Amino acid sequence: MNLNTTGLFDLGHSLAGEWLARFTYPWQALDGIKELILSLGPALGEDYEERAPQVWVHKTASVAPTAFLGAPCIIGPHTEVRHCAFIRGSALVGADCVVGNSVELKNVILFDNVQTPHYNYVGDSILGYKSHMGAGSITSNVKSDKTLVVVKNGEEKIETGRKKFGAILGDCVEVGCNSVLNPGTVVGQRSNIYPVSCVRGVIPADSIYKTGGVIVPKGKED
Repeated sequence: MNLNTTGLFDLGHSLAGEWLARFTYPWQALDGIKELILSLGPALGEDYEERAPQVWVHKTASVAPTAFLGAPCIIGPHTEVRHCAFIRGSALVGADCVVGNSVELKNVILFDNVQTPHYNYVGDSILGYKSHMGAGSITSNVKSDKTLVVVKNGEEKIETGRKKFGAILGDCVEVGCNSVLNPGTVVGQRSNIYPVSCVRGVIPADSIYKTGGVIVPKGKED
């Protein structure tokens, strides 16, 4: 599978698009999200309000009074941040997104139209355009033995040099409820993950990840 940044995302659907295009692999961008937000924020224009130092929220966005927005972060147009959402910082959230009840975000990029609506943890991750995390699904961003994360693409092993790296979801990925995306998971565009899955490694585009880790191309489920 093509793991390049341009093979996973339509970069026109994020304020980070031009910057992400500089990186061969998207996880190479994780170290610079904070600095990116700090560079973008002051230039966003009059449609955004700086509601707290280094916290920029579009005037059309809806933020519940019980939500916490940690600096630095950007919340895009028509995005809904629901009750008790916890944005720890270094979060670039695009347009028409949902950050739901008790969802926690940390060091992430959410492209436009991303939904993390119910009890999700997303850390050190990038979620592509129209990707969706089912209720209770999370990205696990640190290995249990604390060693550096390796992306496993079949027989190929790509050293990332990162201790913290959750998941990369390509555009239009669907993650089923209560699934765990283990460190270094990469899911190709338009793929679906069955509910209650424990996922690791690379899932090809246009695939279905089924119970027991069986991966089949879409249209050949039987």
